[in-house]
Formats: sequence, C-alpha cells, structure tokens
Amino acid sequence: MKHVKRAMKVIGILCLFLCVVYIGLYAYAKLSSKLPIRSANQFYLYDKDNNLYSGTNKEWISLDQMSDYIIEATLAVEDKNFYKHQGFDFLRIAKAMMVNISNGKRLQGASTITQQYAKNLFLDFDKTWYRKIEEAFLTIRLEAHYSKDEILEGYLNTINYGGIFGIENASKYYFGKSAKDLTLAEASILAGIPKSPSNYSPIANPDKAKSRQAIILQAMVNNNYITEEEKKEATEVELTYIGKKENDDIPTLMYYQDAVMKELEEIRTIPSSFLQTGGLKIYTNLDMEAQKDLDESIAKNFISKPDLQVASVMMDPNTGNILAIAGGRDYNKSQFNRVTSSKRQVGSTMKPFLYYTALESGFTASTTFTSEKTTFTFSENKTYSPQNYAETYGNKPISMAAAIAYSDNIYAVKTHLFLGEDNLVEFADRLGISSNLQAIPSLALGTEEINILDMMKGYATFANEGYKIEPHFIRRVEDMNGNVLYEYKEKKENILNKSTVYILNELLANSYSKELIDYNYPTCINIAPKLTKTYAIKTGTTNTDHLIFGYNKDAILGMWVGYDNNEETEVSDGTLMKNAWADTMENYLREKENNWYQTPSNVVGVLVDPISGKPATNDTKNKKIFYYIKGTQPLADDNDLEAAFHEMNGD
Repeated sequence: MKHVKRAMKVIGILCLFLCVVYIGLYAYAKLSSKLPIRSANQFYLYDKDNNLYSGTNKEWISLDQMSDYIIEATLAVEDKNFYKHQGFDFLRIAKAMMVNISNGKRLQGASTITQQYAKNLFLDFDKTWYRKIEEAFLTIRLEAHYSKDEILEGYLNTINYGGIFGIENASKYYFGKSAKDLTLAEASILAGIPKSPSNYSPIANPDKAKSRQAIILQAMVNNNYITEEEKKEATEVELTYIGKKENDDIPTLMYYQDAVMKELEEIRTIPSSFLQTGGLKIYTNLDMEAQKDLDESIAKNFISKPDLQVASVMMDPNTGNILAIAGGRDYNKSQFNRVTSSKRQVGSTMKPFLYYTALESGFTASTTFTSEKTTFTFSENKTYSPQNYAETYGNKPISMAAAIAYSDNIYAVKTHLFLGEDNLVEFADRLGISSNLQAIPSLALGTEEINILDMMKGYATFANEGYKIEPHFIRRVEDMNGNVLYEYKEKKENILNKSTVYILNELLANSYSKELIDYNYPTCINIAPKLTKTYAIKTGTTNTDHLIFGYNKDAILGMWVGYDNNEETEVSDGTLMKNAWADTMENYLREKENNWYQTPSNVVGVLVDPISGKPATNDTKNKKIFYYIKGTQPLADDNDLEAAFHEMNGD
C-alpha cells in the first residue's frame, strides 16, 4: 500500500509538470503555421503501366454526413472526454499508469483521438522516444489550430478500418451504404475495427468483431448515448457483410498494397510525415494481369480446401520487379501477409542451391551416388537417417540428374556431406538469403525456415543466368506536386558462372520429363500435360509445407501452401499447388514465345542413360541429352563418387 501511495504522489507531481509544459508548448504551437491536414495522409498507388489502382481518402465527408451512431460509438470507446481535454487526457493517463503499475504490466493505454490522428499522419509507427515527442507536439499543434469537430472529422476520414481507410469507404465496403445511413448495429461494428484492424474485421473474424461490438455498445450505454434496450436490439441484429470495393474482384490485391506500404516505411529518403509531402504517389511494379492470373488459379485449384493457406510471388527475374503476390487466399478473411511476414521450412526447394555448389566443385549431371536406405554416423555416435518420399529407393547408383528429378534425399545428404556442411551455408549467403542457417546434415533437405522472398532472390539468380538482384515492389515515389522523392536504382551483381547455371537449369527442367520415368517418377510429371513452355522447376515437401519454385527467362513464380497452425498437410495439397503454379505461369505467358536459355559455347550436350548417367547405347531403354562443361562429359565408367564418399566417412 505504501508503494501505491508513493506512486500516486509521483504521478500527481508528474501530471502537474506535464500541464505546465503543455501550456508552454500550446502557446508556441498557436504561433506556428497551420497544418494542412486535409491533404495529408493520402497515398495513391499506380501499377507498372501507371494506372491508378488504389488510394486513400477517396471520399472525405463532413461530420454532418455521418451517422450520429458512428460518431458516438467512436467517442464512447476511443475518447469519451474528447470535447473536454486539449489533446491529452491527463486524468486518463494517470489512471492508466496506476492500473499498469498495480498489475506490473501494461493493461491500459490512454491515447486520445487527437493523439491517434497525429500518429496516423506518419508513415510508420516507430516507438522511439524521438517519434513519440514528434507525435506529442503534433497533437498540440492540431489542438491549437483546429476545432474539435475538425479533428474528429479528419480522424474518421483517415482511420484504418481493416485495410479500408475512412468511414465513408468502410461503410460502403462492409455494408454497401453511405456513412450517414449506418444503423446502431452497423456503426458499433465499424467503431470496433480501428483498435486492431486485422483482429476485429467482421469479415476476417466475425466472432471477435461481435465481442468487440458488445464492448462498444456498453460504452455507449455508460456514456448515455443509447439505452440498455437499444443496446440489446443492436446486439441481436443479424448483419450481412458485403466486403467488396468498387471495381475490385481480386481478393489477393490488398496483400500487394500492404507489401508496398511495408517497403515504403524502409525507404529513408522519404519524409516520415505525410505533412511534409502532402501525400504520396507510389509507382509500383504491379502487373494487374499477373495478379489476376495468380488470384484466379488459386481460387480455382484450392476450392476443395477452404482452410489451406497460400503464399505466392511472381517476379521478373531480370530486374527483381515483383509483379504479383498472394499473401493469403483472401485478404478479407485474413490480413496476415505470408509473403512478407512469415518463414517456413523450405524442404527440397533448398536442393538446387546444393547442386549448384556441387557442379561448381566438379560434379556433373552424370555423377552418381547410390540411392538406398542410409544411416549416417557422426562423432559421439550421433546418427542421421533421412528417408526418401514414400520410402522409394533405386538401390543402385543414380545420376545427379535422376536425383534432382526424383528429389532423392539420400543423394542430397551424401552430396552435402561430401562437399562439407559449411559449403551450402556459404552459398546461401552468397545468394543474399538472410536467414541464419545452421551447417547441419538436414540443411540439404530444407529443414531451416526461410522467407519466400529470400528464396525468390536465390532462384532468380538461376533464372537470370547468374546475377544477384533485389526483389522490390516500388519503382518510384513522388510527392503530390510530382517531385521525385525516391527512384529504385537497379542492383545487379554477377555472382554465378553462366555455364554452370545453364547446366543446372537444364537439370531442373527434367522435373517433368517422361524420359526419367523409371523406378520412380519425376516430381512434376503430373503437370507435364499443362506445360507448353520449358521451365526449370523444383518442389519441396515437409509434413506441414508444400513449396514450388519454377522459372524461365521471362518470369519466376514461387508458391507455398500449408496451414498457419502447422497442421499436417496431405499429399493432394501438393498436387493442387503444382496445378495452381502451372495455371498461373501458362496463363501469364500465353502470348509469349518459349523463352529458354541459349547453350553456352563451352557447354556440350551428350545423349545418355538418364538414370545411370552413362553414355547411351543402342540397348539403352530411355535416352536424354544432358549438358556438361566441355571436357567433363562422361566416358564408360567414370564419375562414380560412391567409393570416395565411403572412404571420406571411414566406412
């Protein structure tokens, strides 16, 4: 009790000090210039063809054009003393501090509507002390120059209602009507969203939205805006949510906008405050046709699995321009962007990185290891027993080409250990993959978690014949007067050997080749009938994840499917994913020629037995051309590293 009294005394002194400081700052703010808030907090997004496709504040309306219910609900739950304080509710601050001190953690906040509005005038919500001071002074300036009605009007016209900004836009989006026509039930649902837009969207989380509505309605009763009877009636109303913007039939499009805004926050040449720019024009790399193709293929192929989630990216591998993304199945139902904000185990999609290092170290398409059930033994009697999918083994030496086509885990781990576990970690770092990867035997099988954009960066290096590029959404940013604030400068560095990349790309193109059907099937053979162009493709599977990355010179498309709660997936989920990948690529490239890679002058093609890797003879059942650096092509019985591998491991 003594500690509580002491804390109350300190808080009282602090509040008195803050009041004195506030009076001084208010006087200074009154003499400063008036803030142009009506034009602030606006941004407009343009696609790759400079067509406007999204923006904020499209419909600014006055308070008298809003339903009294939305105004009262907002005041009741956000700031009941709004018309009494001068920007800071010092009594509320003191109460919140007391509650938090008593409980030993932060349970209550005390931001006023003016403070929240000030925060929304910045591009990001940094929690540094400098930003908090900026926001505090901006709060005072707003109070000094604008009436309470003007501040409330600005707040309601700019606040985030679940990816929809402004009350008029939100009202039309959720209910198909103007804000002036909102009922009590509708208004109390909308007023609950801004506290946590991703959690309280009635479309994404109807149960949470309903619980939040109950809090709003009770606050309205407590503040004498409505009666208990009105609250009861509003609670019982069955609401129908439209969840559709005008001319918007692409449920994944908002993920692209969110990714753009996230990238915008990281660009240091752009002022952090909208007040310094009057708003922004953001020119992006969005290809609307690619976005539609991706969206439609996801909707079509996963219709039987409504809970299965998706993360997908289409990119120009030559520039790093991100053409389309799907951060989930439907932004209305889940605003978590799995492209920008999640990491997953990547499974066998890690193997092309391993096999490039192998080719670089002297392996060829014909290099063999025996595919058989294997337990690897290390120091201190530690063992590792990877398994092939469906326990399928050749029980014979197989070529690297066959190992890639079948995604043979035993071959991959043998290669990984033969080269040295640090080798793959170092190569991933060379590609620009930012995850902190561990040099462990299972790394070759993708047991580490990596973000899909990082994986796209790595695969793009193969797709563009050896250049490291930077995936990006934004190409240029201007202020509202057309002054260029930022322009993307191409970052392209040659880090891989073009001839080695060519050989790897040819090997990855065998993933759907019928010539490699033998004791096993190539991993993508089931989508071969859909493919009219040549692609390098690699799939990956874990108990909880399915991934695919594939490309040619024109485009690269990566896709992950799984569950956010790490629920185990089914084999059929991977089949759906491969079909979605094929449909997206084929639709996007339908008007383009088959743009495959030219064979480098120092590379030679040899007709071989694709399983053994040995030169084909008249008796060879299946034959396939594999590619080699001149001088490394196979002769009768060479390129067998099995003996060397066993010798290295002391077997």
